[in-house]
Amino acid sequence: MSDAVASNWIAPVGPELEAFERELATTVDVPHALALASGTAGLHLALRLLGVAPGDEIVCSDLTFVATANVATYLGARPVFVDADPTTWNLDPHLLREELVEAASAGRRPAAVIAVDLYGQSADYDAIEAVCAEFDVPLIEDAAEALGSSYRGRPTGGFGRFGVFSFNGNKIITTSGGGALVSADGEAIERARHLAAHAKDPAPHYEHSTLGYNYRLSNLLAAVGRGQLRVLPERVEARRAIARRYAELLADLPGLELMPEADYGRSNRWLTCVTIEPARFGVDREAVRLALEAENIESRPLWKPMHLQPLYAGHRVRGGAVAERLFETGLCLPSGSALRDRDLERIAAIVRSACRPRGSA
Repeated sequence: MSDAVASNWIAPVGPELEAFERELATTVDVPHALALASGTAGLHLALRLLGVAPGDEIVCSDLTFVATANVATYLGARPVFVDADPTTWNLDPHLLREELVEAASAGRRPAAVIAVDLYGQSADYDAIEAVCAEFDVPLIEDAAEALGSSYRGRPTGGFGRFGVFSFNGNKIITTSGGGALVSADGEAIERARHLAAHAKDPAPHYEHSTLGYNYRLSNLLAAVGRGQLRVLPERVEARRAIARRYAELLADLPGLELMPEADYGRSNRWLTCVTIEPARFGVDREAVRLALEAENIESRPLWKPMHLQPLYAGHRVRGGAVAERLFETGLCLPSGSALRDRDLERIAAIVRSACRPRGSA
C-alpha cells in the first residue's frame, strides 16, 4: 500500500488496481477479473450484462444475505426463492429443477439463476449447471463468502457465466469494502468495466449514452487487496483450524452439530456455524446467543431466509422449510482468523454452560 501512496495513484484507477485484478484472476483460475466497490455491485453488473429487464424472474437461493435478491429488484426483476439442501445448506438442485420445469410449462424462462456458496461452502455445481443448461438459463455464482474454497478441485468463482466475490471487512480477506466480478468472457468483463465507471463514452468531455454506475475499486484499496491475497492460504487454514477446534471442544454436546462439509469440496470455513436442537440441548439457539452476549462475545443467527423477509413477503418460494429450520436453530460462532486457542476454549465453555440436557440437574 505504501507504493500506491508514494506513487500518488490513490484513486480511482492505477497500476495496483490492474495488478490486483490479474492476481485475483490467477488465484481463482478465471481468465478475467474486475475489481469493484462491493460484491453487490458485481451481482448487479452480472444481471445487467445478462440483459435482465423489469418483469423478469431471477431464481436464487433462499438462505442468503439480502444482497443476492436485492440486485434483481434494482433492475425491476422479481426474485424467486429456492430452498436449501439439508446436507449442504446450499441451493437444492432438485428443487431448482422443479422450479424450472414449472416455469417452462407456464411459458416462462427465468432470466438467471443465482447460486450462493454459503458460509464458504460451494454449492453443487455439477448438478446446478446441468439443470441450468437443460433449461437454457444462465447461472451466476455468488461466491461472496467463498474465496479460497473449492469444488471438486476447482476454485470457487469459476462456475456459470459470472462469479462474484466480496472483500467486505468481515470476509476472509478484505479491502475494507470491495468486491469483484470474474468471468471467462473477456468482452463481458470489459462491458462491465465500462458500466462500472459511469459508462463514460470515449470523448474529451464527459459524454454518456448508457446508464452507468460508480462501482470501481480504488487503486489504494486494490493495494490492500494485493497484500491480503498473499495471506489467503494462511487465512483459509486458520479458519479451518478454528472449525476443527470447535468440533473437538463441542463434540459431546447433545443436539449441537457443526455445519456439514460436503464431500465434493473444501470450504474456507469463513464462519463456523452450528445448529442447536432445543429438545436435546435443553435450550434454544437464542439462549446460547444471549449467554455469549452476556460475556461480551458476539454471535449471530444464520441468515434469515429471503421468503421470511418483510421486503420479500409474497414472493414465490419453492420449499422453504429447510431454510426456516436452519434459521431457527443455527448460530454463527466467532470465527476471526486471529482467534487464539484460549479464546475458543472460553467461547466453548460458555456454550457448554448453557447446555441443559434432559435429566440434568
